[in-house]
Amino acid sequence: MPRDRDALPQNPGWTTAMRTLDAGLVVGPRRYTREEAAERLGIPAESARPIWQSLGFSHVPEGEKVFTAADLESFEVILSLVRRGVLTEATAGSLARSIGQMTDRMVVWQIEALVEDRVASGMSDPEARREVVDMLPELITPLEKVMQTVYRRQLNNAVQRLTVNVEAGLAASERGRDGSEDDAPLPLARAVGFADMVSYTSMSRTMDERTLARMVQRFEARAADIITAEGGWLVKTIGDEVLFNAETPEVGARIALHLARAMSEDPVLPAARVALTWGRVLSRLGDIYGPTVNLAARLTVLADPGTVLVDSLTAAALARDDRFVLVPQPPQIVRGFGEIRPSMLLAASADGLDFDR
Repeated sequence: MPRDRDALPQNPGWTTAMRTLDAGLVVGPRRYTREEAAERLGIPAESARPIWQSLGFSHVPEGEKVFTAADLESFEVILSLVRRGVLTEATAGSLARSIGQMTDRMVVWQIEALVEDRVASGMSDPEARREVVDMLPELITPLEKVMQTVYRRQLNNAVQRLTVNVEAGLAASERGRDGSEDDAPLPLARAVGFADMVSYTSMSRTMDERTLARMVQRFEARAADIITAEGGWLVKTIGDEVLFNAETPEVGARIALHLARAMSEDPVLPAARVALTWGRVLSRLGDIYGPTVNLAARLTVLADPGTVLVDSLTAAALARDDRFVLVPQPPQIVRGFGEIRPSMLLAASADGLDFDR
């Protein structure tokens, strides 16, 4: 993309390496200015700009040849969906942003993982970054192949949980509810949980970069493994915190208990505070929203290290499952929700939940 080329380091060695990599990563020569690209697409330049910006292209200088034939093919794919009436302009823009934003995060993650690997082998950070530039041409094709396969698998999984299984979840969400809750109009029923590392802020002030990176990565990896293995989904990580969801309160409870236990027993990580709520949510832009999410976040702050808190409605949904024990806690005033009567969630027995499977 143009911002990459314009930002090439001034060091001659770096410049040569980056130009070589740039030529290998970009499919074909840069032949078109933004005006020429718009003309070939058959739309005004002002209409073309939102498309390439959504896909992750930064400001394109006037008169500079920055676009390739492959770029134009990608833009045309988006435009054709609108022209054929498959998508509205707004929806096409949203899909383009999902591609641009998610791939940006993905490639940053991948590059930093490679840099960290090289640093761990004894290189300095600048040396590691130069080494990664040399490594990438060999990795591009294998990673692209994996990403294509995983995309289709993830799309299939998402179709199941966001369409096929929605009706059953909404029916289940009425357990313990009277239909007058603030989240009733929202379209999806989900168990929503947060897990938050205890004392992360104070510890991060005393750690060097590598130690802090290892701790954060271990926390995220452990959490992601547990959430996925138990049948939930990792929505996002927020520094020292993970947000997850599940299709039933029982699955959410298993995940919450497993996370609390795993972090408490981990020799490297601090304990985690965990909270779980069951209710309706809105799913947009790869995230989830609504009072159920907000309440889970508030309860996390109230939980003791190594424990799981749930609200009264979630406790009612789990009360008939003999795998769980619910211990009422003193009422708490929670910002935005008033008085909440939380319960501590416990496993009736570790063997019954079979966390080690």
